[in-house]
Amino acid sequence: MKCLTEITLRNYRRITLPFVLIVLLAGCQAQSDEEFAVMPPPPEVDVAEVIHEPVLIWRRFTGRVAAPETVDLRPRVSGYIDEVAFEEGALVEAGDVLFQIDPRPYKARQQAARAELALTQSQLQLAKSEAVRAETLLQNRAISREEYDQRSAALISAQARVEVAQATLQIADLDLQYTRVIAPVSGRVGRALATRGNLANADQTLLTTLVSVNPVHVYFEADDKSVFSSQRLLAESGSRAVRITLGNDENHRFHGELDFVDNQLNSGTGTLQYRAVLDNAQGLIKPGQFARVEMPVAALDDALMVSRKAILTDQDRRYVYLVDEHNRVVPRQVTTGDQVDDLLVITDGLNKGDLVIVNGIQRVFAPGMEVSPNRVAMREALPNTLARSQELSQ
Repeated sequence: MKCLTEITLRNYRRITLPFVLIVLLAGCQAQSDEEFAVMPPPPEVDVAEVIHEPVLIWRRFTGRVAAPETVDLRPRVSGYIDEVAFEEGALVEAGDVLFQIDPRPYKARQQAARAELALTQSQLQLAKSEAVRAETLLQNRAISREEYDQRSAALISAQARVEVAQATLQIADLDLQYTRVIAPVSGRVGRALATRGNLANADQTLLTTLVSVNPVHVYFEADDKSVFSSQRLLAESGSRAVRITLGNDENHRFHGELDFVDNQLNSGTGTLQYRAVLDNAQGLIKPGQFARVEMPVAALDDALMVSRKAILTDQDRRYVYLVDEHNRVVPRQVTTGDQVDDLLVITDGLNKGDLVIVNGIQRVFAPGMEVSPNRVAMREALPNTLARSQELSQ
């Protein structure tokens, strides 16, 4: 019995000892894995030094394209339209014939006016001769004073009839010219609102519209704060250049120049109207188009700027993540100003030399954590679309 017990105890030790060793080794491995999981490597982030340089501040305003000259063409004489002499929507030059009104009635009136003028001129010659003879006869006492006065009055009357006939002929000539409706300015013509065979009434029937297209004007309104700063800047620099984008096409900027500033603010809106001139040699810009106008409003000698995507928000607060000399994350509340391309001017909260996280912000979980910074230039963090826009604007 004793031998059986010793054998059983020996077998128990042989089985239990390996099991205990396995459990201990597993516990050590689990502890090692836990320590490894608690201490991961610092996440990589891109950091950039705050830009500090002189900068020109531009502000964007909403505007509309307008034609410098807009004409509603109406006939000056009445008549039936014989011909529409233009292609709808085409560019025309000043002096081009656009409509032809039936000229035959006006030619007849012109001929009648010429005949009336010839008749009055012959009557004038006769009256002159009789007046000269009457003067001679009066000196010789061959006629009475009364008859002399009658012949002198007849001469004056004949001269007046000639002047009336001349004016009537001038009116007939003008009416005949007005049967040709011409373009008063160069530009793009609209559609024909009256076609061949229709009656056009003088000064009433709208025939078509005509707008000048080169150059074009862009009108926009600026708030009173921008008005004050921009007027001072314009006076100091003398530059009147503005940048214009049309519609939603942010990739193409046009360069215009201010040529008019209104003389008073709109009391209802608190804004001042500006006008820019924009070259349109190809005629691609249409009056009435929506436009965004960027106008310089201030010049900063040493502005601090960061990439717009480095700015974080927390309700009404704005802040950035800095990286200190120990590669630890430090949040910093900032006050932002105007936008310059894709950079934001920082008016308070940052200093020269600060390193701001511009990429990899999503890897930052808490202030004070350690990161692995990769230093880049601030402008290298800008989107490709902005770089493309800058190329096109140069």
